[in-house]
Amino acid sequence: MAELVPSPHGDPALGPIKRSSNTIPMLRPLATLLLLATPIAAAELQDLQQLLEDKSCQGCELNDADLVHAELSGAQLQQAQLRGANLSRATLRGADLRDADLRQAVLLGADLSRADLRGAQLSGSDLRQSDLTGAKLDPGALSTSHWQGAQGVPAGANSYADLHNSGVEEALKGRHPEAEQRFSAAIGRRPQAAISWLARGIARGEQGRELEAAADLQQAGRLYRQGGNDDLADQLDKAAQQLRDNPKKPNGNGWGSAILGGAAGLFKQLAPYALKLMGPGLL
Repeated sequence: MAELVPSPHGDPALGPIKRSSNTIPMLRPLATLLLLATPIAAAELQDLQQLLEDKSCQGCELNDADLVHAELSGAQLQQAQLRGANLSRATLRGADLRDADLRQAVLLGADLSRADLRGAQLSGSDLRQSDLTGAKLDPGALSTSHWQGAQGVPAGANSYADLHNSGVEEALKGRHPEAEQRFSAAIGRRPQAAISWLARGIARGEQGRELEAAADLQQAGRLYRQGGNDDLADQLDKAAQQLRDNPKKPNGNGWGSAILGGAAGLFKQLAPYALKLMGPGLL
């Protein structure tokens, strides 16, 4: 994942823009004052005014615009220049953002459900806690953006590595249900990836679901054996059998001691995968 670049607006959840019909008449004199006080070009202010009034500004120059909490449902923003713009908590439901430049844009908690983001540049964008349900995205579109906690992320928007890596990150933070979801998505993208079966088995075991964990470990062992890693396969088969024979109670602990010294220790061994792909023998 790309390094998170701080927003030029400070706290992305704070901002002066309020969206209601009563504020539009007041925007014109405010725009004039802003033009005198800041280096923003008059053309950019006109674009901002047009967007807020008409919800249509194709190809507009809106770089670094402050649009916190803006109501932009169904907005026409094809090819809009929104690099570094602050759209935190904005409503962009059903908006057309095809080919828009959203690099380094802050979309924290934004509603992007059913938005069309095909062709949009999203490198470095902050999509954490956003709603992407039903959104249209190019394959791998979120590979260089930040989308932790986002809802409705389309499976095709992330590569296998993105999904697995985010699962490792969630697991290291102790968020095992979220980790399981990410590992499941990773398995859906690459069913032959033994490491994702192994990781999901650990995440399920940490939730007290030993039989499901055992099934995942056994599948991981089967795939490792196919890849020629018989020692690890034997170890996983043994651990899976122990889980079946001696399932712990949900509130117990120590189930992972049968696997490479414990679940926490194993996740630390998996952590480097969040930075780069492991060798073919481990996949």
